[in-house]
Amino acid sequence: MGSSTVRPINIAIMALGGQGGGVMADWTVRAAELAGFRAQYTSVQGVAQRTGATIYYIELFPETEIATRGKEPVLALMPVPGDVDVVVASELMEAGRAVMRGFVTPERTTLIGSTHRVFAIAEKIAMADGRADGGAVHEAAQARGKRWISFDMEATAREGGSVISAVMFGALAGSGALPIPRDVFEAVIRESGKTVAANLATFALGFDRASGIGAAAAPVAAEVAATPVPPAAVKPLLARIEAELPFIAREFAIEGLRRTLDFQDLRYGALYLDRLQQAAAWDADHGGTTRRHELIRELARHLALWMTFDDTFRVADLKTRKSRFERFRAEVNAAPDQIVAVTEFMHPRLNEVADSLPAGLGRWAAQQAWLGRWFAKGRKVETSSLRGFLMLSLLANGRRWRRSTLRFQREDAAIAAWLERVRQLAASDYAAAVELVRCQKLIRGYGETHERGARNFALIVAALDAGIHGAGMAARIRRLREAALADEKGTRLTEVLAEVPVRAA
Repeated sequence: MGSSTVRPINIAIMALGGQGGGVMADWTVRAAELAGFRAQYTSVQGVAQRTGATIYYIELFPETEIATRGKEPVLALMPVPGDVDVVVASELMEAGRAVMRGFVTPERTTLIGSTHRVFAIAEKIAMADGRADGGAVHEAAQARGKRWISFDMEATAREGGSVISAVMFGALAGSGALPIPRDVFEAVIRESGKTVAANLATFALGFDRASGIGAAAAPVAAEVAATPVPPAAVKPLLARIEAELPFIAREFAIEGLRRTLDFQDLRYGALYLDRLQQAAAWDADHGGTTRRHELIRELARHLALWMTFDDTFRVADLKTRKSRFERFRAEVNAAPDQIVAVTEFMHPRLNEVADSLPAGLGRWAAQQAWLGRWFAKGRKVETSSLRGFLMLSLLANGRRWRRSTLRFQREDAAIAAWLERVRQLAASDYAAAVELVRCQKLIRGYGETHERGARNFALIVAALDAGIHGAGMAARIRRLREAALADEKGTRLTEVLAEVPVRAA
């Protein structure tokens, strides 16, 4: 009798601590046993950078084939690169990790992953936007996997009223990657006897998403209308994005428009698009398709971030939003009849107070050192109380006169100067102009954090004005920016500034 060509079905489940990866693995093993497979299950725990990433590995082999051969199969204890049939990832970067480790191959692997993110410690503590590029993971998953099934499993779990492991189990069943009927998967959930109704409902949602039935709608441009601005007034601005900007910049431009409308008003959103329209011309003239419109794409993002800076009005607005209180209640699992107290720790200094005043009065107040004693100590504001909530709500309404404030006029002038430098630089060195746009990520936050970032940004611009020109200028600007993000005190930036060659005046 010739050797059999039947081989094991290999499954890797990539999950974080608290997401029920072990439960999902147990369910998968039980479903396989009920469907007539011999199952072997191992798990390897990772480091706790993201609440303990763990690989659960399962190999399945048909019992009928074991009986035919008359001997036990030899099954592996760990996934081997190039030898995995199904990977289920509970979070986007876990899917990326599977791709990096070689578990995903074009000729073999069905990759099922959630599109939501659980940020690593390194991403959270970065001085700027330290998030990994999710778009790159999507591209790699699409290119490296035989099939790439993706949707937001965390949101689906909330919708179903259960946990993400039930969604993952449903997605595994809905993918059709295993020769196991749906009713067997459901029987395993019933057999467990725990929160059966919620788990079955959530399983069904995961099954439908993975099989393409009732898939969650993708974000659309109409979400911009979820701002205080009437939807009808937003449509002409959305039309401008379609007409005036290259496709690659539109996603950031739509989000930027939403932010600027939310920050101020319709006129401010139009100003954002006016500035992008001008920048689109620079991009077309000096880089365009040869550089994949990097300049306008980056500017659509960073211009919106700068134009929606954190002033006292913005901070007060964010701290009194309904969504913020709802998030707090969800985080502590508060029942509808439970009271959740929220206390904000705030320390507005004299500078922030002066910045919130009309420009002339603000400049005068900033020079009165004696006023500083009134703002020397931080304050606790209980925003869940009527008094604290009303106080911050009134402050948030100050956005009406934001344009007249010292802070707005200073930021607006700085933005205009930055854009002019970008325009001039794009004409001679497109790549350097892109790097200068990215330097905006230094300017973030509120109070001392903002001051440090603005100071570092000013030092880089000053070095540029002093003569950082010629071949390699883009790399030098990037090096300065990375140095500025290396530490809060600016020690590394000072060192690099001393090393970077500057052209003599």
